[in-house]
Parts: sequence; C-alpha cells; structure tokens
Amino acid sequence: MSAVPALILFARNPVPGRAKTRLIPALGAEVAAELYRCFLLDSLEAAAGQRADVLVAVADADSLDAVRNLASPVCPRADFLVQEGGDLGQRMGHAFEAVFSRGYQSAVLVGTDVPSLPPLRVNDALRYCSSRDLVLGPSLDGGYYLIGLRKVIPECFADLPWGGPTVLVETLRRAHEAGASVSLLDPWYDVDTPEDLRVLRSHLTALDLARDTIFCPRTWEFLHRLPPET
Repeated sequence: MSAVPALILFARNPVPGRAKTRLIPALGAEVAAELYRCFLLDSLEAAAGQRADVLVAVADADSLDAVRNLASPVCPRADFLVQEGGDLGQRMGHAFEAVFSRGYQSAVLVGTDVPSLPPLRVNDALRYCSSRDLVLGPSLDGGYYLIGLRKVIPECFADLPWGGPTVLVETLRRAHEAGASVSLLDPWYDVDTPEDLRVLRSHLTALDLARDTIFCPRTWEFLHRLPPET
C-alpha cells in the first residue's frame, strides 16, 4: 500500500462549446474555453507542488490524449484515468474506487473550477485524511469544492441533488449516519456562473493591488486582458 496520498483532479478538455458552458452567454464559447484552459493549467501547477501522487480524472476517453498533452508539461508526474458513471456522484465514487484499488490509503479530490484556491487548503485536506474518514471543503453555493476520503462511503455519492444548495449538509448527514469521522475546511468559492466570475475577478484584482500572492497566474493574466465589463 502507498504511504503517499493521492490527489485527484477532475478535468475536461477545454473545447469551445463544451467547457464552462454556463459562462458562454457572458463570454462566448471560445473565451469560456480559453478561460477554462487557464483554470486547468493553474490547478495542475498547484497540484504539482503538493506532496501527493497526482491523478487527473478526465471527463471522457476521447479527451484523454488532449488533456494529457496539456497537463504533462505543467505536471510531468501526473497519471491519468477516465471518469466513469452517469452523474457527478457516480463519477466521483468511481474515481475514488479506482485510486484505492491502486493501494492508496487516502485520497483528496478537487475540481478545476476553484483556480484561486490556496494550495495550503489542499495540503490541509491531505493531512487531515490521515486521521479522518471524510474531509470536505464547503463551497459558498451549498456544495463542496473538495472531498477527501480514507475509504469510499457509498452513501455520500448516491442520489444527491448535485448542483443544489443542500449537497454539503446532506453529505454530512449521511456521513454522520454511516459513523464516519469528519473534518471541515474553511469555505471557498468555485467559478461556474457569470456572478462567480465577477467574484473571482474582484478577488484577484484586490490581491494584485495588495501585492499579495495570486495562486492562479494564468487565470489572472487572461482576465486582466478582458474588457472590464465582461
């Protein structure tokens, strides 16, 4: 069994019309896809700095080579697998099962739509997973931006209202009923909607003006080039 934890990134190929679709009305398909490409590369670079084995879970088999070609220069040690299942819960559950079958004793899964997430938050999750069954990073929309496990808890992935405002609370309720020990990280925000994008842009602008660290330099550079009203 591996003493090193696994860090799973959920990723998709930044193809116009298929990436960040909820941002297309505000940005257009080409710009939304390019923005997601920045999200993906920034997330991979942050993952490369963690003391964990990085596994990129690609949305579909047809995109595997394209995502690998994007990811490898930024995170050369990354391994790859293909997501399987219908809804998000099935895909996450399968990804954890695939990773644990490789002998990992703990794993943390994070999406690529939280580009501004401080790496220390992921580091904390990896550390907490050594002593907790479940680690969750609450997101401001009522879901979670990160989940860490020492074992698969099937109840936490089945028949949940994914994308709704009760996902975090329902997951915690089910974990409690399953007798799982839990740790919560501090809340953060993901970027799915135009309003989320305005929050990200305002946050990164404030960090820049404060001369503070921006953990998603490609994303910030790209947003900085967009018209202010975007």
